[in-house]
Amino acid sequence: MDSLFPLIGDPLPRMEVKTTHGMKTLPDDYKGRWFVLFSHPADFTPVCTTEFVAFQKRMDEFKALHCDLIGLSLDQIFSHIKWVEWIKEHTGVEIEFPIIADFGDIAKKLGMIHPGKGGNTVRAVFIIDPDGIVRIIFYYPQELGRNIDEILRAIKGMQTSDLNKVAIPAGWPNNELIKDRVIIPPAQTIADAKERMKNNEGFDWWFCHKAL
Repeated sequence: MDSLFPLIGDPLPRMEVKTTHGMKTLPDDYKGRWFVLFSHPADFTPVCTTEFVAFQKRMDEFKALHCDLIGLSLDQIFSHIKWVEWIKEHTGVEIEFPIIADFGDIAKKLGMIHPGKGGNTVRAVFIIDPDGIVRIIFYYPQELGRNIDEILRAIKGMQTSDLNKVAIPAGWPNNELIKDRVIIPPAQTIADAKERMKNNEGFDWWFCHKAL
């Protein structure tokens, strides 16, 4: 049975969106780059304001990962524009990334509205790779603000995994067992399993790790 919205490994549906930076086509306009598409419940709300400031303050870190940001909520474009002005005036932080004005079509297509939590968008995060494929999805309820550093860590981890064909341990690069090392893919044959510990460090043939 097909999902009602894209899952990890699926292409992000092609969408024309109206943003504070003009019309955009997703994911086409971000081809060749990573991007984070995230929804917030509403403009002019305290938790969302703290998140937007946190995203903006880490813009250089996202740019270093060749990753762009784009927000979304069920607000009209003039509300987004006024809220961005308010944030700059009252916090001194200028929001540089675009925000999508949605009347519900996009949010429903991406599973951002959860009826059990009301009619606003929950705090959804879609991390999209340069080929337009959904690589990570996070969902948070309205009452819990996101940890933006974890979103950055997730992008770094996926890029490291893609580049080196390795798996990334919990809390990387500060894992309790292997610190900043990465996990070698498991053996695929009996012969490989027998040789694995001779050529690699690890706890067993199925849990070998290495430094990058």
